Amino acid sequence: MRRIAIASTAFALASACATAPVVQPDAATEAVADPEAWRDAPPAPGALADLVTPTFERFVLPNGLTVIVSERHELPLVSINVAFRAGSASDPDGKEGLAQLTYQLLLEGAGKRDALALDDAFADLGSSAFASVNPDGALVGTQVLASNAEAATALLADVVQRPSLDAKSFQRRKEQQLANLAAQVGNPRYLAGEAFAAAVFGRHHPYGRLGTGTPVSVGKLTQADARRFYANASGPKGAAILFAGDITVDQARELATSWFGKWKGSATAAAAPKAPQVTARQQVVFVPKKGLGQTMIMVGRPGLASGDPDEFALDLASTVFGGFFGSRLNMNLREDKGYTYGARAYVEPRRGVGPLVASSAVRADVTGPSLVEVFKELADIKTRPITAKELEAAREGTIRSIPGSFESVGGLASAAASLYWKDLPLDHYARMIEAYENATAADVQRAAEAYFDPTQMQIVLVGDPDVIGAQVPQLGLGSLQEGVLAPAAAKPAPKARAK
Repeated sequence: MRRIAIASTAFALASACATAPVVQPDAATEAVADPEAWRDAPPAPGALADLVTPTFERFVLPNGLTVIVSERHELPLVSINVAFRAGSASDPDGKEGLAQLTYQLLLEGAGKRDALALDDAFADLGSSAFASVNPDGALVGTQVLASNAEAATALLADVVQRPSLDAKSFQRRKEQQLANLAAQVGNPRYLAGEAFAAAVFGRHHPYGRLGTGTPVSVGKLTQADARRFYANASGPKGAAILFAGDITVDQARELATSWFGKWKGSATAAAAPKAPQVTARQQVVFVPKKGLGQTMIMVGRPGLASGDPDEFALDLASTVFGGFFGSRLNMNLREDKGYTYGARAYVEPRRGVGPLVASSAVRADVTGPSLVEVFKELADIKTRPITAKELEAAREGTIRSIPGSFESVGGLASAAASLYWKDLPLDHYARMIEAYENATAADVQRAAEAYFDPTQMQIVLVGDPDVIGAQVPQLGLGSLQEGVLAPAAAKPAPKARAK
């Protein structure tokens, strides 16, 4: 109709001008004139960005402190961090959550400043400090304008070398951690993560517990535990200071020497946890959550350590299996069967052997059928080898996602911390891209077949026990074994006091 209207209007104008030549619109002219014609064709993809990996420089001060620097001068920002080689895997058995509580406690006062004065001091620099913990290490740091780099380094030196670790602050942080855990113990993902770590590594393995601890383990922690942990974890030979952003190597060396050159401490770099045994599955672990409308499924086994020759081939294999929207697992469970909003799989290399994981939250009424499909996909790795098209999609997506990790100076510092925690070479990220590019179909298929053996995959379910009991035993995957938090663990913690 719109084209007819245009043609009619043009014809009427031509008739009104008797001496003017009449030009009848043809189809090609209409298409050009149609202002909405651009909607008929999808936009062409933009040019791919160049793959540029960051450059890191490393040196060691006379006291043994490692310094890693990555320069980026586009913005006047600097990320300054101290990385420790003792993470949640260093929690003593029975004291899970100690590393997290201790590193958070560092922010509760240092030198001559209490918690509020320390907060104010960072705020005066236009920043705030943070502390984070993972199984292999911890990071304490801040991000400031380059003009405030020295003042921020001085504050971090106080935080790391002269923390208060006083009784009042310890109790407050402990109550906060307990309050967070009281909320988490109702979360199916938290429950699944806790049961999965124990099922794959064993509850007494350093990777067999969650870094948050449990309400029971955190409830038993004392100020003396925190002081002892930090005395063992801190010191120049067990830490690195990381500078990323608008700072030169010479400036970083001067700051590190001035504020950390006299740091003393007995810490040494924590050793990698022993590799766990890979065993055949004997049971299906479940955590009961009566009335839950979904069942949280986690399937996996010990994967590999960072630096393992199979690391990148297995990463590509797990990406094909469940690492992106078009992966086999997601297309089956979500797109074909409609059992879930999404399914994923990944491998997490650590300093020791990290886990290989596949997971999904599925409708409770299809818990059994979902497990059947997960194990069908695992078995199909051998009978339906990874195709060239699948491999290229995984390779392209994986490689193109890497530069995003370095977009901010904070991302650069995190990348530097990973190099330190895992003893990786400074050109690791360039090597990583090269390894992805050079991985052959045979490499990836071999890794997939070696690590995706269905018989070695442990299973954890969190859901309605009646549903699980009715749908799972007959699948022949193993006897049902309840893995639960102790009842006292779910008891709400005392309310944390306001800061």
